[in-house]
Amino acid sequence: MKFAFTDEQQMLRDTSQAFLANKSTSVAVRQACSSPERHDTALWQSICEEMYWQGILIPEHVDGLGLGWVEMAIVLEAAGERLLTSPLFAVAQSTAALVGCPASEMRDLLLSSMAAGKVMSLAMGNQSVGWDSVGVTASETSTTTVLSGEARFVPFGFAAAKLLVVARDASNALTLWVVDPQQDGVFVEPTPTMDQTRPMATVRFEQAAVTSDQLLASHADELVSDTLALSRILTVADQVGVAQASLDISVDYAKERSQFDRTIASFQAIKHKAADMMLKVESARSLLYYAACTVDAWLAGEVDRAALHEAAFMASACASDAAFFNAGSGIQMHGGVGITEEYDIQLYFKRARATESYLGRPSEMREAIAYQLLEGDVA
Repeated sequence: MKFAFTDEQQMLRDTSQAFLANKSTSVAVRQACSSPERHDTALWQSICEEMYWQGILIPEHVDGLGLGWVEMAIVLEAAGERLLTSPLFAVAQSTAALVGCPASEMRDLLLSSMAAGKVMSLAMGNQSVGWDSVGVTASETSTTTVLSGEARFVPFGFAAAKLLVVARDASNALTLWVVDPQQDGVFVEPTPTMDQTRPMATVRFEQAAVTSDQLLASHADELVSDTLALSRILTVADQVGVAQASLDISVDYAKERSQFDRTIASFQAIKHKAADMMLKVESARSLLYYAACTVDAWLAGEVDRAALHEAAFMASACASDAAFFNAGSGIQMHGGVGITEEYDIQLYFKRARATESYLGRPSEMREAIAYQLLEGDVA
């Protein structure tokens, strides 16, 4: 299959890169990370009003753009290149979950709200136990349903107007709820992580009462599994951007750094390292857009869930390796200064390391691929 961007997709790519080159500079990223909000709220407003990226995956009938996953991947790749510190990933992840829910007035209201710029975050699991674990339970009392437990590593959970919460019910089935983070029994706390450019939160539920109107999906095991796969593809787009930027930054540095009266870019060892980095990022990029095309085909009913999950596992394994390898190699090419705060490559290394563990490490992705090939079913 020959893949190439359409004219519209290439225009979106050029526009995204130009916008972020101007708005998400190194200085802007550092300022956003150290701000009380932990992201640039003015930039997020500009994205929502000028670029409308939050509406890419939202259907047109609820005020979205109704575009596809290739377009979303294009924008998130550009965002990864610039370490965009905004809730775009969290909103895209929440959109993916909501679009998979049964049609309802509440679902459409939430999608329309995100199209207008409201931030929502998906509280999906307790990754201290495992990337596919669920740490929240939904229990029936004599009068209502209550949520108890903890969801960790919720992207931009502290900035969310609503939380989409995955919980396990008494029958051991998964359910999806919409919860107001300000309601009684819900506690949202920022979670310190290595990567400050994509802040996380821990959400605790202590007998938080919910009503039937807040239930978005019951018996949602397949929905949650598919949302995990889609979330991995969104993460892959970011990782490809990180891998590309790590290569570009390192090559630029090698062209400037002199040793033995010549630039280190002229050394064969540096050239070979850069070539390896380029091979890594191009391989990951190919799998990213294969996965994005697979999602669009799956949504159109042209391929089954197994194809979706296989594409997500492959892309995640490859892109995680590429981002970590390129960022780590970039630090080596910079020498001892690479890990210092003054240089940007250390920010990309931290992003690469954090996303490598998010939703499953490469070894787990390869194990899932093997299981699917041997058992003929989604792990």
